[in-house]
Amino acid sequence: MSRKNKVSENYLERIPVPADTIKWEADAEGRITLCIENTGFFNTLAQKLFKKPKVSFVHLDENGSFVWPLMDGEKNIIEIGKLVDEHFGEDAHPLYERLAKFFQILDSYGFIAWK
Repeated sequence: MSRKNKVSENYLERIPVPADTIKWEADAEGRITLCIENTGFFNTLAQKLFKKPKVSFVHLDENGSFVWPLMDGEKNIIEIGKLVDEHFGEDAHPLYERLAKFFQILDSYGFIAWK
């Protein structure tokens, strides 16, 4: 088995949880919006000089809005994938590649943590 396959298997067994600093809300259709507070020296400077917002909003698509509430600290990516597959069927495929990329993006922005 190659090194790449080992990394992928371990990655899918990870348990994601929303970061403590992230607030989120759902609209009437169930779409999730993440509310990201822009803190820190450079963000404060940009807010004062360039009129940048104190809070940024990230609107998740239908798949992301379904996955976000499933991150309860109990389910790993494989278990979340099974629920996504039941809900969306073939529309979610390639399932685990898309989920892995989704969680990599969330992780790169610091929107999630790992348990």
